[in-house]
This record gives sequence, C-alpha cells and structure tokens, in this order.
Amino acid sequence: MMKAIKLAAVVAVAGLMTGCASTSDIDNLQSQIDTLKSQISSASSDAASAQAAAAEAAAKAAAAEAAANRAAQYAQDTNSKLDRMFKKSMMK
Repeated sequence: MMKAIKLAAVVAVAGLMTGCASTSDIDNLQSQIDTLKSQISSASSDAASAQAAAAEAAAKAAAAEAAANRAAQYAQDTNSKLDRMFKKSMMK
C-alpha cells in the first residue's frame, strides 16, 4: 500500500513538472502576442488609409463624370446650333 502511494506521488510530481509551462515559454508566447498586436495595428491603419483613398477616388470619379456630362451637353447644344445655321443658310 505504501509502495503504491509513493509511486503515485512520484508520478504526480513528474506529471506536474512536465505539464507546466516554463517562464521562457510564457515569455515566448507574450512576444508572439505583442508581434501579432503590432501587425494587427499596422493592418488596421493600412485598411483605413485604403478606405480613405477609395473614398477620394470615388469623389474624383463623380466629378469627372459630371464634367463629362457637361461636355456632352455642350457638344449637343453646339451641334444643334450648327444644324440650325446650316438649314438657315440652305434656305437662302
């Protein structure tokens, strides 16, 4: 009976010693966590700047579309005036 208790105690101590993480393991994990946090922060700032650039590009595209629509309207007005002038000259 005593032999079984001693054996169980030895097994328990050995299990605790091998099952616990060492301080260097914890430090290693903490450094990995810190690295991941900095990478996440960098990715977040990159995403924010990309979103700002996309919004700026969309605004420029809308302005270009408006300018193109005005130019098309001016061209159409000019063509109408030229057609009227041509018809008027043909009537004489």
